[in-house]
Amino acid sequence: MPTWLRKFTFNKVFDHYESENNKQNGNSVQQSINAMKSAGFTSDNMKNVKNTTQPTYVTKASKK
Repeated sequence: MPTWLRKFTFNKVFDHYESENNKQNGNSVQQSINAMKSAGFTSDNMKNVKNTTQPTYVTKASKK
């Protein structure tokens, strides 16, 4: 394959995937934010979430 054809093909494929990626990334951030707000994950609600504590006991299998 000639070098010029390889570069041309690479650039066309690169441009195509870059434009597809830009289309998806532009909307996905705002959609994620809206989805989290509708599910109830806001900064105010996250402050009120109780942190889970580690158990104070240790479980181990007995050694025979």
